Amino acid sequence: MQFLDQPPRFLFFTGKGGVGKTSIACATAIQLAANGKRVLLVSTDPASNVGQVFGISIGNTVTAVPTVLNLSALEIDPQAAAQVYRDRIVGPVRGILPDDVVRGIEEQLSGACTTEIAAFDEFTSLLIDSPLTAEYDHIVFDTAPTGHTIRLLQLPGAWSGFLEEGKGDASCLGPLAGLEKQREQYKAAVDALADDKRTRLILVARAQQSTLREVARTHEELAGIGLKQQYLVINGILPKIEAETDVLAAAIYKREQAALNGIPEVLKSLPQDQVALKAFDLVGLDALRQLLIDTPYQARGTNDAPVELDKPSLVQLVDSIAVEGHGLVMTMGKGGVGKTTIAAAVAVELAHRGLAVHLTTSDPAAHLSDTLKGTLDNLTVSRIDPHEETERYRQHVLETKGATLDAHGRALLEEDLRSPCTEEIAVFQAFSRIIREAGKKFVVMDTAPTGHTLLLLDATGAYHREVARQMDKANLHFTTPMMQLQDPKQTKILIVTLAEKTPVLEAANLQEDLRRAGIEPWAWVVNNSVAATTTNSALLHQRALNELVEIDTVAKRYSKRYAVVPMLKDEPVGVKRLLELAGH
Repeated sequence: MQFLDQPPRFLFFTGKGGVGKTSIACATAIQLAANGKRVLLVSTDPASNVGQVFGISIGNTVTAVPTVLNLSALEIDPQAAAQVYRDRIVGPVRGILPDDVVRGIEEQLSGACTTEIAAFDEFTSLLIDSPLTAEYDHIVFDTAPTGHTIRLLQLPGAWSGFLEEGKGDASCLGPLAGLEKQREQYKAAVDALADDKRTRLILVARAQQSTLREVARTHEELAGIGLKQQYLVINGILPKIEAETDVLAAAIYKREQAALNGIPEVLKSLPQDQVALKAFDLVGLDALRQLLIDTPYQARGTNDAPVELDKPSLVQLVDSIAVEGHGLVMTMGKGGVGKTTIAAAVAVELAHRGLAVHLTTSDPAAHLSDTLKGTLDNLTVSRIDPHEETERYRQHVLETKGATLDAHGRALLEEDLRSPCTEEIAVFQAFSRIIREAGKKFVVMDTAPTGHTLLLLDATGAYHREVARQMDKANLHFTTPMMQLQDPKQTKILIVTLAEKTPVLEAANLQEDLRRAGIEPWAWVVNNSVAATTTNSALLHQRALNELVEIDTVAKRYSKRYAVVPMLKDEPVGVKRLLELAGH
């Protein structure tokens, strides 16, 4: 494995949910420890299962892994860290400021920005010279800070005083409050991340076109802010031998090889490793020691018994959606789970029934025209360009709020408007314009506003105050779209996931985030399921059995209304295959 050649002290593994970064991080830590290195494995993943992988309880203290000499582990709980962070900011003003002001601060601190920054706040001490880490040769991080977090921390220190003086309004006011004392420590941590002699960033992906496009964006984003020492690990590649006896396996193999051959140009220069798909759950030392070794799967017993699955189809969900004759349908979920495909399948199925549908997306990696491969009566398609919408929003704020500022104040406001939260607000406003169409037709949205954005704008009535601050008491009509999002009769939110542990946990976190904003997801869609197919491949059959556990968890714990969408032999591209995907 190239990413393990002469490794520096810090190794960061990053990637979307379900690509296997935790397993690869754990396997790496075990291998380094086996080579006699003293290793600390740190997880900042909200869906972390590092403790489960090793069969021990870890938590927020450095804990020796008893079965692996030289290895210790630490799990930073982002939610707990966020609560401590909120208490540190809100505590001093509680009982001093009016209750409604305190509640407004708490709501602004309830989103994803706060959680990311709080987790970063926790592990910055691990990136600088510290007695806590002095004894370790390597520190392996499961989940690196996102470019989003780092860009927030790079905002100028002067802006907090600028806000306190009432000269301007920040799109990320809450999450960044009170950072001034830690700013030097954060700068040292960001410098360590950018130092290729100390840090190596490993991008983990799957052999899928959409996932590789996501990774390409992550690569460019992180390289653009100085994190250039990057390696690429493509995980879960189906072995060629499995494709020799099974039609589905052959189709998957062909699709994956096409994705690898068409890898985005910006990734081609990165050192690349490939890890074969494994049939077993990556829990326990034996499994982890095999992960980075290329050995063929040996079936245990027979794979003749069929996989029994109660698999409600997507078309059954569409039956219920179509009854109203119009409305808003949103697909939400992490990158790589197939939101765009599911949105397109729902839109095509509705249009196929003679209903008027507007399908739209704001995902830069989404290519709806490529997915549809043609036109369909009753269906119109559009794309919201996040960059264009953000620039429009920035110009509006500068022309209104910025018009009254001096040169120094305007410069700070311009810097703050480069915050990633600005894009979320701008895209939400663009969505709001389209939402009004849902009173007369179906509007299907791919990549809806995140729960964090909705909380920032509207939780407990804060939206009016936010608009008043940012837009100088203009555009208050955006309240109506928000009310529509909270009305299940008008809006159906579909949470899209995969039948794997990490994507399911991340989808559950998204559901809780939405519920805090007063929005109840309508249904879950388990996408790309092997368990919903038939296969003669021993490896795929075992994975199908593994999926049943996660599908059962979705049905019993997270959503009574759900659909299971099968993995197709052919890419779900074009109207015919999208209808097939829906179960038509």
